[in-house]
Amino acid sequence: MVRQIRKAAVLGSGVMGSGIAAHLANIGIPTLLLDIVPRELSEDEKKKGLTLEDKIVRNRISQTAIHKLLKQKPAPLTAKKNLALIEAGNLEDDLKRLGEVDWVIEVVVENLAVKKQVFEKVDQYRKPGSIISSNTSGISIEAMAEGRSEDFQRNFLGTHFFNPPRYLKLLEIIPTKHTAPEVLSFMKVFGEDVLGKGVVEAKDTPNFIANRIGTYGLLVTVREMLTAEYSVGEVDSVTGPLIGRAKSATFRTLDVVGLDTFAHVARNVYEQVEGEEKEVFEIPEFLNKMIQNGWLGSKSGQGFFLKKGKEILELNPVTLEYQERKKLKTPSMEAAKQQKGLANKMKALVYSDDRAGQLLWSILSPVLVYSADLVGEIADDIVAIDQAMKWGFGWSSGPFETWDAIGLEKSVSRMEAEGLKVPDWIKNMIANGFTSFYQASEEGSVSYFVNGEYRELVENPKVINLARLKKQGKVIKKNSGASLIDIGDGVALLEFTSQNNAIGLDIVQMINFAVEEVEANYKGLVIGNQGKNFCVGANLAMMLMEAQDDNFFELDMVVRHFQQAMLKIKYSNKPVVAAPFNMALGGGAEVCLPAARIQASSETYMGLVEVGVGLIPGGGGNKELYIKNLKSMPQGIDFDLQKVANKVFESIATAKVSTSAEEARENNFLNFADGISVNSDHLLYDAKQAVLSLFEQGYTAPVRAKIPVVGEPGYAALLLGAESMRLTGYISDHDMYIARKLAYVIAGGKVPYGTEVDEQYLLDLEREAFLDLVAKPKTQQRMQHMLVKGKPLRN
Repeated sequence: MVRQIRKAAVLGSGVMGSGIAAHLANIGIPTLLLDIVPRELSEDEKKKGLTLEDKIVRNRISQTAIHKLLKQKPAPLTAKKNLALIEAGNLEDDLKRLGEVDWVIEVVVENLAVKKQVFEKVDQYRKPGSIISSNTSGISIEAMAEGRSEDFQRNFLGTHFFNPPRYLKLLEIIPTKHTAPEVLSFMKVFGEDVLGKGVVEAKDTPNFIANRIGTYGLLVTVREMLTAEYSVGEVDSVTGPLIGRAKSATFRTLDVVGLDTFAHVARNVYEQVEGEEKEVFEIPEFLNKMIQNGWLGSKSGQGFFLKKGKEILELNPVTLEYQERKKLKTPSMEAAKQQKGLANKMKALVYSDDRAGQLLWSILSPVLVYSADLVGEIADDIVAIDQAMKWGFGWSSGPFETWDAIGLEKSVSRMEAEGLKVPDWIKNMIANGFTSFYQASEEGSVSYFVNGEYRELVENPKVINLARLKKQGKVIKKNSGASLIDIGDGVALLEFTSQNNAIGLDIVQMINFAVEEVEANYKGLVIGNQGKNFCVGANLAMMLMEAQDDNFFELDMVVRHFQQAMLKIKYSNKPVVAAPFNMALGGGAEVCLPAARIQASSETYMGLVEVGVGLIPGGGGNKELYIKNLKSMPQGIDFDLQKVANKVFESIATAKVSTSAEEARENNFLNFADGISVNSDHLLYDAKQAVLSLFEQGYTAPVRAKIPVVGEPGYAALLLGAESMRLTGYISDHDMYIARKLAYVIAGGKVPYGTEVDEQYLLDLEREAFLDLVAKPKTQQRMQHMLVKGKPLRN
């Protein structure tokens, strides 16, 4: 049986249910969103003379949830148009429509009796073979399926998304004893390839994997804060990025999650476990008081933190009063910041005897032991637990990876000396000479410890690991800013490796070499990397230093080289595919625009943002965005060149950045031949396939063509809006100066409307404007401010 999910239904339209519906809509799956029928009219409905029998009233709850998707932050939708794929309904009139769908996802209230009632009705109306799942955060999956038909039970499992579903990678899949193996394997592949998730198979235990360990760790941290008298802010200053955790650390995370939600998850475990574990999951009294007071975190405006004006206050858990936020500063924290790599940072912290070290050891060691105790109970192996914590809680390394980082033997010795009961399987493991949970071979393959041996970790072939390829000697050439790597099947990859992937002459030189090497010996080139961001622009510090030293000849040379490298990408005889992800700003966007194809991660934030530092794009970005917009406009009698110029001018002048790859397509940074990868781990593989497809189709370089411009009349039209903004004080005189330079470049200078010019002419205009702006003191002030403060200066 070939399975496909062409249409879905989500039962329950709360924040989680509507978020899952939005995620399905983002990937193009039409979705029914059903909720209960209201029992009374709203005041607005009464005024309109509606009754409880009107469809608009009966669907009100789910319809309201759909409208809220447009206002929520972070945005659940990758593009507003995706809203059209979500249809509102209710759980009385529309259950018969479940026969239309291939997947039914239950997201109703966390109550077993209610869920069983819903599934009884689902069983009556679903079509045979359709998949049914529950998004419960911890209620028994087996118990929900009791009494259902055989076909229901074979196609039923847990699918636990993490909130918000668009952004959090983890999907825990929980089969029952009745779940058909082919259903489980299909949902694993569908979850990874189509939903773009990191899929982990979990066992049917309270709170599954990530919430079980994550909640335990949070409660251990709360107790240590109270026992050792740390403040909320002091704890958060240690438990965030310093140890490879989310920026929101501990208590800011709790505020974002919501204290009521957190308490519900904790109580779910508390009611199902015994002994010492039960004690840990008991909610501290001050947390109960916070919940009673309605101090639930971000959604109620206060929780562990309260914002007053520009000041952020922290809660004193003893007095329940808000006070000035404190931060912990210790020698070990400063030492850790100087270290390279998470393992070295952790060692510098965890074995120190100052307050940061004591805190970290006291909250880390119980979590490591607890995770080890649960191997086999909540998941089959350590890999599933590590992945769940990384994908669900944003940890850079999972519990067992962390344990390896701080040294297994050394830490176990200390744990036992302090009375912590380390599981026997770990003590036996060490006694038999296994001194780490993971091992990496010289070629970069990874093995993990399971059942008394190391077993090789088998990764999805769609995951290309650049670090591993480098270990395998696949580097063709490298310099201080970039590497060219053979990624197999006749495809090379150009990886930026400079600090923050900022573009300098080293990267430009490697671009030139890469294109020449690929034209001679490869089928095509991917430009991509696996850093924090694809590229946030050119080397601003270098440009500012040269400008302040009046080295404009040097700057002119750098810009010329960058422009010519972009033309080399564009006119390569072999296909070049750019693979942007996260931030692809300024020069990062300019590298993508001339490529034969762009294969973007779904979460790609792309824009030409140079005006934020008082400049305009200098690497051909103005020209390429203009050309992309030209090609997207319908040609014919109604074709309006001025509209094209206006749109490009607005996009660059306002430094517009897409909030997704789909929005980047709407902004014409991507066209409809370009691809979007929902799973970011598959991005480089997808880009490689795009290269191979283009090559096999007999790719030829584009023909150099003349470009029509709006000229002098268009230049005047472009400046109309900017001038009115200057006169009303909305933009400064320097903003207006930048706008004039930008308008002149986009208009194509002092030529008649409709004149066709060549690319080099536009590049010369662009370079002249860029060099003029970089010489201005106010632009240099903006550049300096961005480098120091990390945000734009308006002067």
